[in-house]
Amino acid sequence: MSRSKQLHRKLFYTLAICLAIGCQLYAQTPDSLKKTTDTSKKDSLSGFDKFNKKAEGLFKILPVPIYSYSPEAGNIFGLAKFNVLNLSKKDTISKPSKISGVFTLSTLGRVNASIASTLVFHQDKYMVISYMNFKKEPEYIWDIGNNINDHPEADTINRFVFAGVALRKIFKNFFLGVAFDVADYFKIGVDSNSILIKEKVAGLEGGTSIGLGFALSYDSRDNRYNPYKGSFILGSALFYPEWLGPYPFSKFSLDARKYFNPWLKHVIAVQATTSYANGVVPFYELPEMGGSYQMRGYYEGGLRDYVLVDAQVEYRMPVWNIFGLVGWFGVGRVANSYSDLAIDGFHLSYGPGLRIRVDSKHNTNLRLDFGFGPGGIQGFYINFAEAF
Repeated sequence: MSRSKQLHRKLFYTLAICLAIGCQLYAQTPDSLKKTTDTSKKDSLSGFDKFNKKAEGLFKILPVPIYSYSPEAGNIFGLAKFNVLNLSKKDTISKPSKISGVFTLSTLGRVNASIASTLVFHQDKYMVISYMNFKKEPEYIWDIGNNINDHPEADTINRFVFAGVALRKIFKNFFLGVAFDVADYFKIGVDSNSILIKEKVAGLEGGTSIGLGFALSYDSRDNRYNPYKGSFILGSALFYPEWLGPYPFSKFSLDARKYFNPWLKHVIAVQATTSYANGVVPFYELPEMGGSYQMRGYYEGGLRDYVLVDAQVEYRMPVWNIFGLVGWFGVGRVANSYSDLAIDGFHLSYGPGLRIRVDSKHNTNLRLDFGFGPGGIQGFYINFAEAF
């Protein structure tokens, strides 16, 4: 199937799923959610607003079916759940917390299950950001480096990861805390022609890596999941000593974001990130380019090396009622060291996205993004909240 036909197929299924979700939500909305005690307010709402209000009520209870397609995974079916909530009704100072989960299966044998959370409590003084994931799937690694290979070999990797940061506010908008990372990689099957064999990388036997370190954050965003203005910076350093795992190494990362609200509810969002690994780093812990958040369109982990640098700018605008559109442009690359970051080696990422508001109280969206790059690079993503 050609890439253009694959993209048309994805777009068709996306629109079909959105329509099906809407019909399903309306049909299944309980009578208790259909009633309102304020008759005048009810009468002032349009038919679509009434439908959307009912749908939001059910969305808070039921997961949403999702679908996507890629040549590497085939048809991907799954369920996604996202909730923004306040942990305590008595705490009126803390910003809302977030809990989300995704489970997917693909026709080519992929299994992916993850739970992510941002918990804010005790009058916004404490914040815990965590991520847990189990993944069983073939990995298509183009290069331990910055070159794209049109025909990568499939290497099977199973993993379980639990990582996060625990932060305490030290003064206004500044947080300081500890970072942790526990990852177990097992049942690794490498093709004899794989780039991993040719490069003689560390990590082919798998193993458990445990990292401990610290994190520093600055956060002045007005909404952590759909900001209109403010800034966000998160830096972390993790150390993996030999007595906690088979490979002694360290990882450093920096994520900086800025949001502008030039007029009405339009937003210009800018992000720049970098990651650096040092020591005896197993190939599965090297910084990876691509995915559903940065350099969208590129297969996540297809390019990896000791250094990663990327940046993106995104324009977000409302269109009508709960619907909005975005467009972005990004650049990124990996390298063996920062001194090897030649300008002509940066890859391009660009694309459009559709936004559907699913939580009016917290202004949170369901996002559908189509990412592209030169040479036929493309990807399709369904997720909640903004990419950054």
